[in-house]
Amino acid sequence: MGLSGDAWITLGVIVGMIAALLREVTRPALIVLGALLALLVTGVLTPEEGLAGFSNSAVLTIGSLYVVAAGIQQTGALSFFDRVLGRSSLGGEPPALPVTLFRLMVPTALLSGFINNTPVVATLIPRVQEWGREHGIAPSRLLMPLSFASIVGGMTTLIGTSTNLIVSGMMEAEGYAGLGLFDLTAVGVPVALGVLAYFIVAGHRLLPDRASEEHTVEEEAQNYLFEVRVTPEAAFEGQTVEEAGLRSLGDAYLVHVQRGEHVVQATPDEVLQAGDVLTFTGSVRRLEALLRRDGFERTVAAFGRNGQQALPLYEAVVAASSGMVGKTLREVDFRENYEGVVLAIQRKDEQMSGALGRVEIQPGDLLLVEAENGFDEQWQTQPDEFYLATPRESDRAPVHPEKAPWALGLFGAMILAAAFKLLPIVVAAILAAVGMVVVGGLNLESAREAVNLPVLVVISAAFGLGRAVEKTGLADMVAHDLLGWVAPMGALAVVAALYVLTNVLTELVTNQAAAVLMTPVALSVAGDAGLPPTPLAVTVAIAASASFLTPIGYHTNLMVMSPGGYRVRDYTRTGLPVSLLVMALALTAIWGLLL
Repeated sequence: MGLSGDAWITLGVIVGMIAALLREVTRPALIVLGALLALLVTGVLTPEEGLAGFSNSAVLTIGSLYVVAAGIQQTGALSFFDRVLGRSSLGGEPPALPVTLFRLMVPTALLSGFINNTPVVATLIPRVQEWGREHGIAPSRLLMPLSFASIVGGMTTLIGTSTNLIVSGMMEAEGYAGLGLFDLTAVGVPVALGVLAYFIVAGHRLLPDRASEEHTVEEEAQNYLFEVRVTPEAAFEGQTVEEAGLRSLGDAYLVHVQRGEHVVQATPDEVLQAGDVLTFTGSVRRLEALLRRDGFERTVAAFGRNGQQALPLYEAVVAASSGMVGKTLREVDFRENYEGVVLAIQRKDEQMSGALGRVEIQPGDLLLVEAENGFDEQWQTQPDEFYLATPRESDRAPVHPEKAPWALGLFGAMILAAAFKLLPIVVAAILAAVGMVVVGGLNLESAREAVNLPVLVVISAAFGLGRAVEKTGLADMVAHDLLGWVAPMGALAVVAALYVLTNVLTELVTNQAAAVLMTPVALSVAGDAGLPPTPLAVTVAIAASASFLTPIGYHTNLMVMSPGGYRVRDYTRTGLPVSLLVMALALTAIWGLLL
């Protein structure tokens, strides 16, 4: 099948977009928007076709659901999770891990079926960490199951993840009936139950147990990189490193001493001088202990106004799309642009060195940030910068806890209205979002900040790309070739090929882009093969979300990486059986829909 000139242009733009996303040349929103603009400039798409996605009902629904999720979070409506885990009732010996995973993963999957999984995971990470510490269970045995449960939970309903809404919106744009609230349930629920059962019965044995591993001090010091300065009045000025008691700290070790423009080795007999900047790697608690000791101060002034010094600490996980990636804290002027001071940096699988301000930031880095109250609220709704922004020491108190019943009531009413088709899902979501503001669950400013504009731009622009794929015949070509290769093996082989192509694409780029590019192909395959469109659209939706093999494949995986102490190989080792299991269960359930 020959391609037209517009089809070649579209193919080139898509290949260029995928390459740019893989190389992370800039933020995903700019890359996808740039690809759309290229199609508009070349005339492949008319302005009406290219910009139609910005008014698509799926985009409006997703934006409204961000506000609904923020209202639930700010009212503390998820605090019931403490009782589900049994924080106050369990003591003594830690509960069996399968029991713990059951109590953790089941409610997480249920919540993620109806609430965006980003706020769910962000809210639960500190709760799960604290619960694990109280019961002697390493976070590495809890947080990856938390992420995976949120992913499979999102597969169970239309509003569980933006991917599902994108597929539905593209179906409507092509003249098909969109997906209903529970059209994915027949596939998503068996997948979710299978993954939960797998972890409870056998999968927990593949989870790393970082707390029980034995490390040397140097290995343990791969935790945080942090700095302190020797003050002029330090009693140990003029003493050696060993005399000052900095030789054997146990949970940290002194890497080097920066004196003016020169860096000297931190040998035991190195004499300390006022103004020396000491760089350590190790437990961040050692930083706190050193700052309480006379003679040490921070290398940067405490962030605050009017001389305020006692400010809360936050942990923030850097997103792959952040403007900080590949730059140093000095280059991005973190204090000015992010309104906080980085006290320490944590990176897994690499022992960092050098001055804190000169370390090049990488995706997944965990920053310990001192900032004024509200830093977490400001940044946790902007996953293009931080996948996670949360208070370090304790859970942030709900802003409007007295409004929790109202928030839950609005949320429940939205679900019921959509489930019984009393209102279109977009109308129900908008009403619930407006209701959150009206009842005081969150104010207008918080509602505005809750809407993730970069994600909405990606989705809206991607609709234009999907239109180009369909309009120029690329979808028909891929569908024709796909059917030519696998159709002789039967309908199940066609569905399996569609699943694998989508799943590979979602591991390479974003799940939203994979859904947009493959939905037109799925609809074309359905038309050519004489198959119903809904099961094939569900295939794309499930495969686009089923990313378990890497920490960067799905944003919740990266959110839990540093808090859980995971390494990249942990995801491959634990996630490969999950990925294969999800594919097998999904294809079996979809095959049942086709019969």
